[in-house]
Amino acid sequence: MTCGYIERFNPAVESVKELVKSKKYGDLIMLEFHRENRMPLHIKDVGIIYDTAVHDIDTAMWLFDDTPEVVFARSGKIRHDHEDFATIMLGFKDNKVAIISSNWITPARVRHFNAVCTDGIISADFISQEVRIEKDSGSEIPRKEKAEPLTVEIRNFLDSVEGKESLRVRPEDALNVTRIAEAALLSSQKGVPIYLELK
Repeated sequence: MTCGYIERFNPAVESVKELVKSKKYGDLIMLEFHRENRMPLHIKDVGIIYDTAVHDIDTAMWLFDDTPEVVFARSGKIRHDHEDFATIMLGFKDNKVAIISSNWITPARVRHFNAVCTDGIISADFISQEVRIEKDSGSEIPRKEKAEPLTVEIRNFLDSVEGKESLRVRPEDALNVTRIAEAALLSSQKGVPIYLELK
């Protein structure tokens, strides 16, 4: 039993996770996500938070290896029955934060995030799978083999069924993402932060 939070299987995200875990560029203190595109015509039942922002909510929790304590969001709708733009702030312990900006308004397809660390900024593109590191002494572009995230995700599921490895996205992870998305919608409707107690 798993859920399709595919960015955990993206080589760019895996690279950033390894760099964050190694603390080579200090402690991770802030994440900034930008996921933009024209509204997909086949999505009718939900808005951008449930369709799109959930992937960045999951990625933020995976990179911080933690769940947020508070959610604050603003959203609105222009061309859709549900929200088609949203900005979500997830507050983690020790004042760490993830800011997620999503919209179905931008003509160009954008899938990008920054991991701000105490000694450098790691930028990654979900589409090109390129990672770039900026620090005082200059920039680095580490090389890693590209891979199709969906193929990696399916392989992880099949290997988990056979007992060769663990599921990368556990059911409790997916449940927490849904609770945070619900809190983001509620926050955007009420204009107040929503405090959470997640496991």
